[in-house]
Amino acid sequence: MQFTQLGTTGLKVSRLCLGCMTYGEPSRGKHAWTLPEESSRPLIKQALDAGINFFDTANSYSDGSSEEIVGKILREFVPRQDFVLATKVFFPLSNLKGGLSRASILQSIDDSLRRLGTDYVDLLQIHRWDYDTPIEETLAALDEVVKAGKARFIGASSMHAAQFKQALDIQQQQGWASFVSMQDQYNLIQREEENEMHPLCRERNIAVLPWSPLARGRLTRPWGETTARSVSDEVIPTLYGNSEEADRKIAERVAKIAEDRQVSRAQIALAWILSKPLVTAPIIGASRAEHLDDAIAALDIRLSIEEIAELEMAYQPHLPTGYQ
Repeated sequence: MQFTQLGTTGLKVSRLCLGCMTYGEPSRGKHAWTLPEESSRPLIKQALDAGINFFDTANSYSDGSSEEIVGKILREFVPRQDFVLATKVFFPLSNLKGGLSRASILQSIDDSLRRLGTDYVDLLQIHRWDYDTPIEETLAALDEVVKAGKARFIGASSMHAAQFKQALDIQQQQGWASFVSMQDQYNLIQREEENEMHPLCRERNIAVLPWSPLARGRLTRPWGETTARSVSDEVIPTLYGNSEEADRKIAERVAKIAEDRQVSRAQIALAWILSKPLVTAPIIGASRAEHLDDAIAALDIRLSIEEIAELEMAYQPHLPTGYQ
Protein backbone atom coordinates (compact mmCIF):
# COMPACT_ATOMS: atom_id res chain seq x y z
CA MET A 1 0.00 0.00 0.00
CA GLN A 2 1.09 3.55 -0.70
CA PHE A 3 0.64 6.28 1.92
CA THR A 4 0.58 10.07 1.98
CA GLN A 5 -0.11 12.93 4.36
CA LEU A 6 -3.65 14.26 4.72
CA GLY A 7 -3.11 17.85 3.65
CA THR A 8 -1.23 19.87 6.27
CA THR A 9 -2.03 17.43 9.08
CA GLY A 10 0.19 14.79 10.62
CA LEU A 11 -2.22 12.03 9.61
CA LYS A 12 -0.67 9.39 7.37
CA VAL A 13 -3.35 7.88 5.16
CA SER A 14 -3.43 5.16 2.51
CA ARG A 15 -3.72 6.37 -1.09
CA LEU A 16 -7.08 4.61 -1.19
CA CYS A 17 -9.88 5.47 1.22
CA LEU A 18 -12.58 2.85 1.68
CA GLY A 19 -15.97 4.51 1.36
CA CYS A 20 -18.41 2.83 3.70
CA MET A 21 -21.80 3.80 2.27
CA THR A 22 -21.96 0.21 1.02
CA TYR A 23 -21.99 -1.15 4.57
CA GLY A 24 -25.28 -0.75 6.43
CA GLU A 25 -28.47 -2.57 7.26
CA PRO A 26 -30.58 -2.72 4.05
CA SER A 27 -33.77 -2.27 6.05
CA ARG A 28 -32.58 1.08 7.42
CA GLY A 29 -32.32 4.23 5.35
CA LYS A 30 -32.86 4.58 1.61
CA HIS A 31 -30.37 2.11 0.14
CA ALA A 32 -31.70 -1.43 -0.24
CA TRP A 33 -28.42 -2.47 -1.89
CA THR A 34 -26.24 -2.04 1.21
CA LEU A 35 -24.55 -4.98 2.93
CA PRO A 36 -25.38 -6.10 6.48
CA GLU A 37 -22.69 -6.76 9.07
CA GLU A 38 -21.78 -10.32 8.15
CA SER A 39 -21.41 -9.46 4.46
CA SER A 40 -19.43 -6.30 5.27
CA ARG A 41 -16.92 -7.98 7.58
CA PRO A 42 -14.82 -9.86 4.97
CA LEU A 43 -14.56 -6.78 2.74
CA ILE A 44 -13.40 -4.48 5.54
CA LYS A 45 -10.96 -7.18 6.69
CA GLN A 46 -9.68 -7.49 3.10
CA ALA A 47 -9.09 -3.74 2.98
CA LEU A 48 -7.18 -3.82 6.26
CA ASP A 49 -5.09 -6.78 5.13
CA ALA A 50 -4.18 -4.86 1.97
CA GLY A 51 -2.90 -1.95 4.07
CA ILE A 52 -5.83 0.45 3.70
CA ASN A 53 -6.03 2.47 6.91
CA PHE A 54 -8.47 5.22 5.86
CA PHE A 55 -12.22 4.64 6.24
CA ASP A 56 -14.97 7.13 5.41
CA THR A 57 -18.59 6.88 6.52
CA ALA A 58 -21.40 9.28 7.49
CA ASN A 59 -23.98 9.52 10.23
CA SER A 60 -26.77 9.39 7.64
CA TYR A 61 -25.64 6.25 5.81
CA SER A 62 -28.32 3.61 6.38
CA ASP A 63 -29.74 5.73 9.21
CA GLY A 64 -26.64 5.35 11.36
CA SER A 65 -26.14 1.61 10.87
CA SER A 66 -23.10 2.13 8.64
CA GLU A 67 -21.28 3.75 11.54
CA GLU A 68 -22.36 0.92 13.84
CA ILE A 69 -21.15 -1.79 11.47
CA VAL A 70 -17.91 -0.11 10.44
CA GLY A 71 -16.95 0.84 13.98
CA LYS A 72 -17.63 -2.65 15.32
CA ILE A 73 -15.69 -4.46 12.58
CA LEU A 74 -12.68 -2.15 12.76
CA ARG A 75 -12.48 -2.61 16.54
CA GLU A 76 -12.44 -6.37 16.04
CA PHE A 77 -9.32 -6.34 13.89
CA VAL A 78 -7.06 -3.37 14.70
CA PRO A 79 -6.23 -1.00 17.57
CA ARG A 80 -7.86 2.40 17.31
CA GLN A 81 -4.58 4.21 16.66
CA ASP A 82 -3.92 2.07 13.59
CA PHE A 83 -6.71 3.44 11.38
CA VAL A 84 -7.95 6.85 10.28
CA LEU A 85 -11.71 7.22 10.67
CA ALA A 86 -13.82 9.88 8.97
CA THR A 87 -17.53 10.57 9.24
CA LYS A 88 -19.91 13.33 8.20
CA VAL A 89 -22.80 15.44 9.46
CA PHE A 90 -25.65 17.23 7.68
CA PHE A 91 -28.38 14.93 6.40
CA PRO A 92 -31.27 14.01 8.71
CA LEU A 93 -31.68 10.71 10.54
CA SER A 94 -34.74 9.17 12.11
CA ASN A 95 -33.80 10.82 15.43
CA LEU A 96 -32.13 13.97 14.11
CA LYS A 97 -33.47 16.88 12.09
CA GLY A 98 -30.17 17.41 10.30
CA GLY A 99 -28.49 20.57 9.13
CA LEU A 100 -25.43 22.28 10.58
CA SER A 101 -26.77 24.22 13.52
CA ARG A 102 -24.76 24.14 16.75
CA ALA A 103 -27.34 21.86 18.34
CA SER A 104 -27.31 19.45 15.41
CA ILE A 105 -23.52 19.26 15.20
CA LEU A 106 -23.04 18.69 18.92
CA GLN A 107 -25.70 15.98 19.04
CA SER A 108 -24.43 14.41 15.82
CA ILE A 109 -20.84 14.01 16.96
CA ASP A 110 -21.89 12.41 20.26
CA ASP A 111 -24.25 10.05 18.46
CA SER A 112 -21.61 9.17 15.88
CA LEU A 113 -18.99 8.42 18.51
CA ARG A 114 -21.43 6.17 20.34
CA ARG A 115 -22.33 4.27 17.17
CA LEU A 116 -18.69 3.99 16.09
CA GLY A 117 -17.60 2.88 19.55
CA THR A 118 -14.74 5.37 19.78
CA ASP A 119 -13.79 8.48 21.76
CA TYR A 120 -12.87 10.50 18.68
CA VAL A 121 -12.93 10.57 14.91
CA ASP A 122 -9.90 11.66 12.95
CA LEU A 123 -11.94 13.69 10.48
CA LEU A 124 -15.43 15.17 10.90
CA GLN A 125 -16.77 16.53 7.62
CA ILE A 126 -19.76 18.69 6.82
CA HIS A 127 -21.63 16.70 4.19
CA ARG A 128 -23.17 19.70 2.41
CA TRP A 129 -23.53 23.48 2.83
CA ASP A 130 -26.39 24.51 5.11
CA TYR A 131 -28.26 27.46 3.61
CA ASP A 132 -30.48 27.76 6.69
CA THR A 133 -27.77 28.21 9.33
CA PRO A 134 -25.29 31.10 9.54
CA ILE A 135 -21.90 29.76 8.56
CA GLU A 136 -20.35 31.38 11.64
CA GLU A 137 -22.56 29.23 13.89
CA THR A 138 -21.51 26.10 12.05
CA LEU A 139 -17.81 26.90 12.15
CA ALA A 140 -17.87 27.85 15.83
CA ALA A 141 -19.57 24.55 16.69
CA LEU A 142 -17.00 22.58 14.67
CA ASP A 143 -14.25 24.40 16.57
CA GLU A 144 -15.90 23.30 19.82
CA VAL A 145 -15.87 19.71 18.66
CA VAL A 146 -12.14 19.86 17.88
CA LYS A 147 -11.27 21.58 21.16
CA ALA A 148 -13.26 18.95 23.05
CA GLY A 149 -11.09 16.25 21.44
CA LYS A 150 -14.04 14.58 19.72
CA ALA A 151 -12.58 15.19 16.25
CA ARG A 152 -8.92 15.68 15.46
CA PHE A 153 -9.57 17.56 12.25
CA ILE A 154 -12.50 18.86 10.22
CA GLY A 155 -13.23 18.69 6.51
CA ALA A 156 -15.90 19.68 4.02
CA SER A 157 -17.70 18.13 1.05
CA SER A 158 -19.51 19.16 -2.12
CA MET A 159 -19.97 22.91 -2.13
CA HIS A 160 -19.06 25.83 -4.35
CA ALA A 161 -15.51 27.12 -4.16
CA ALA A 162 -16.76 30.57 -3.14
CA GLN A 163 -18.54 29.02 -0.16
CA PHE A 164 -15.48 27.03 0.84
CA LYS A 165 -13.27 30.11 0.59
CA GLN A 166 -15.71 32.08 2.74
CA ALA A 167 -15.59 29.41 5.41
CA LEU A 168 -11.79 29.10 5.31
CA ASP A 169 -11.38 32.87 5.58
CA ILE A 170 -13.71 33.09 8.59
CA GLN A 171 -11.88 30.24 10.33
CA GLN A 172 -8.58 32.02 9.80
CA GLN A 173 -9.93 35.37 11.01
CA GLN A 174 -11.46 33.87 14.15
CA GLY A 175 -8.60 31.50 14.95
CA TRP A 176 -10.96 28.52 14.74
CA ALA A 177 -10.08 25.00 13.63
CA SER A 178 -9.78 25.07 9.85
CA PHE A 179 -10.95 22.64 7.19
CA VAL A 180 -8.10 20.39 6.08
CA SER A 181 -9.86 18.40 3.36
CA MET A 182 -12.42 18.64 0.57
CA GLN A 183 -14.47 15.61 -0.45
CA ASP A 184 -15.85 16.39 -3.89
CA GLN A 185 -17.17 14.57 -6.92
CA TYR A 186 -14.37 14.01 -9.41
CA ASN A 187 -13.97 11.40 -12.14
CA LEU A 188 -13.33 11.13 -15.87
CA ILE A 189 -16.88 12.11 -16.80
CA GLN A 190 -17.30 14.87 -14.20
CA ARG A 191 -14.25 17.12 -14.13
CA GLU A 192 -15.76 20.52 -13.39
CA GLU A 193 -13.92 20.66 -10.06
CA GLU A 194 -10.67 21.15 -11.97
CA ASN A 195 -11.86 24.71 -12.56
CA GLU A 196 -14.24 25.17 -9.63
CA MET A 197 -12.74 23.76 -6.43
CA HIS A 198 -9.27 22.41 -7.12
CA PRO A 199 -7.45 25.73 -7.66
CA LEU A 200 -8.53 26.82 -4.17
CA CYS A 201 -7.48 23.49 -2.67
CA ARG A 202 -4.08 23.83 -4.29
CA GLU A 203 -3.68 27.38 -2.98
CA ARG A 204 -4.68 26.46 0.60
CA ASN A 205 -2.98 23.03 0.75
CA ILE A 206 -6.31 21.24 1.19
CA ALA A 207 -6.41 17.45 0.81
CA VAL A 208 -8.68 16.36 -2.06
CA LEU A 209 -10.70 13.19 -1.44
CA PRO A 210 -12.79 12.53 -4.56
CA TRP A 211 -16.04 10.65 -4.18
CA SER A 212 -17.51 8.57 -7.00
CA PRO A 213 -14.13 8.16 -8.75
CA LEU A 214 -15.69 5.47 -10.97
CA ALA A 215 -18.83 7.51 -11.67
CA ARG A 216 -21.07 5.10 -9.73
CA GLY A 217 -19.72 2.24 -11.84
CA ARG A 218 -20.46 3.82 -15.21
CA LEU A 219 -16.74 3.67 -16.08
CA THR A 220 -16.36 0.01 -15.12
CA ARG A 221 -18.80 -1.86 -17.39
CA PRO A 222 -20.19 -1.75 -20.94
CA TRP A 223 -22.25 1.39 -21.52
CA GLY A 224 -25.90 0.82 -20.70
CA GLU A 225 -25.31 -2.30 -18.61
CA THR A 226 -27.03 -2.06 -15.25
CA THR A 227 -26.63 -3.48 -11.77
CA ALA A 228 -28.99 -3.80 -8.82
CA ARG A 229 -27.54 -0.63 -7.40
CA SER A 230 -27.58 1.36 -10.61
CA VAL A 231 -31.30 0.81 -11.15
CA SER A 232 -32.23 1.61 -7.54
CA ASP A 233 -29.78 4.41 -6.70
CA GLU A 234 -31.87 7.57 -6.90
CA VAL A 235 -28.78 9.80 -7.01
CA ILE A 236 -27.33 8.46 -10.27
CA PRO A 237 -29.78 10.22 -12.64
CA THR A 238 -29.12 13.56 -10.96
CA LEU A 239 -25.37 13.12 -11.34
CA TYR A 240 -25.04 11.66 -14.83
CA GLY A 241 -28.41 11.90 -16.52
CA ASN A 242 -27.73 14.92 -18.74
CA SER A 243 -24.53 13.99 -20.57
CA GLU A 244 -25.01 10.46 -21.85
CA GLU A 245 -23.41 10.80 -25.29
CA ALA A 246 -20.23 12.57 -24.17
CA ASP A 247 -19.85 10.25 -21.20
CA ARG A 248 -20.27 7.16 -23.38
CA LYS A 249 -17.31 8.21 -25.55
CA ILE A 250 -15.10 8.54 -22.48
CA ALA A 251 -16.21 5.16 -21.15
CA GLU A 252 -15.36 3.60 -24.51
CA ARG A 253 -11.84 5.02 -24.32
CA VAL A 254 -11.45 3.60 -20.82
CA ALA A 255 -12.49 0.22 -22.21
CA LYS A 256 -10.03 0.44 -25.10
CA ILE A 257 -7.02 1.25 -22.92
CA ALA A 258 -8.05 -1.44 -20.43
CA GLU A 259 -8.22 -3.99 -23.24
CA ASP A 260 -4.85 -2.91 -24.62
CA ARG A 261 -3.26 -3.30 -21.19
CA GLN A 262 -5.22 -6.47 -20.32
CA VAL A 263 -6.52 -4.97 -17.07
CA SER A 264 -9.99 -4.02 -15.86
CA ARG A 265 -11.72 -0.75 -16.73
CA ALA A 266 -11.86 0.14 -13.04
CA GLN A 267 -8.08 -0.03 -12.84
CA ILE A 268 -7.70 2.43 -15.71
CA ALA A 269 -10.26 4.90 -14.35
CA LEU A 270 -8.65 4.81 -10.91
CA ALA A 271 -5.13 5.03 -12.33
CA TRP A 272 -6.20 8.24 -14.09
CA ILE A 273 -7.46 9.88 -10.90
CA LEU A 274 -4.44 8.67 -8.92
CA SER A 275 -2.21 10.36 -11.53
CA LYS A 276 -3.51 13.76 -10.48
CA PRO A 277 -1.02 15.32 -8.02
CA LEU A 278 -3.72 17.20 -6.14
CA VAL A 279 -5.63 14.02 -5.25
CA THR A 280 -4.79 12.64 -1.81
CA ALA A 281 -6.98 9.53 -1.79
CA PRO A 282 -10.01 8.65 -3.93
CA ILE A 283 -12.90 7.20 -1.96
CA ILE A 284 -13.55 3.76 -3.37
CA GLY A 285 -16.60 1.57 -2.80
CA ALA A 286 -16.43 -2.21 -2.60
CA SER A 287 -19.33 -4.63 -2.46
CA ARG A 288 -17.27 -7.54 -3.82
CA ALA A 289 -13.70 -8.71 -3.24
CA GLU A 290 -12.73 -7.99 -6.85
CA HIS A 291 -13.63 -4.32 -6.39
CA LEU A 292 -10.87 -4.03 -3.81
CA ASP A 293 -8.50 -6.10 -5.94
CA ASP A 294 -9.00 -3.70 -8.85
CA ALA A 295 -8.50 -0.61 -6.70
CA ILE A 296 -5.29 -1.92 -5.18
CA ALA A 297 -3.94 -3.00 -8.57
CA ALA A 298 -4.58 0.51 -9.92
CA LEU A 299 -1.91 1.88 -7.58
CA ASP A 300 0.76 0.20 -9.70
CA ILE A 301 -0.49 1.42 -13.09
CA ARG A 302 1.31 4.39 -14.61
CA LEU A 303 -0.58 5.80 -17.54
CA SER A 304 1.42 7.37 -20.33
CA ILE A 305 0.97 10.98 -21.38
CA GLU A 306 -0.68 9.69 -24.56
CA GLU A 307 -3.12 7.48 -22.64
CA ILE A 308 -4.10 10.32 -20.33
CA ALA A 309 -4.68 12.60 -23.33
CA GLU A 310 -6.82 9.94 -25.00
CA LEU A 311 -8.95 9.55 -21.87
CA GLU A 312 -9.41 13.30 -21.46
CA MET A 313 -9.89 14.61 -24.99
CA ALA A 314 -13.54 13.57 -25.36
CA TYR A 315 -14.62 15.47 -22.25
CA GLN A 316 -17.37 18.03 -22.66
CA PRO A 317 -18.18 20.64 -20.00
CA HIS A 318 -20.88 19.48 -17.59
CA LEU A 319 -23.19 21.19 -15.20
CA PRO A 320 -21.63 20.89 -11.75
CA THR A 321 -23.61 18.30 -9.78
CA GLY A 322 -23.63 16.86 -6.31
CA TYR A 323 -23.68 20.14 -4.40
CA GLN A 324 -27.35 19.94 -3.39
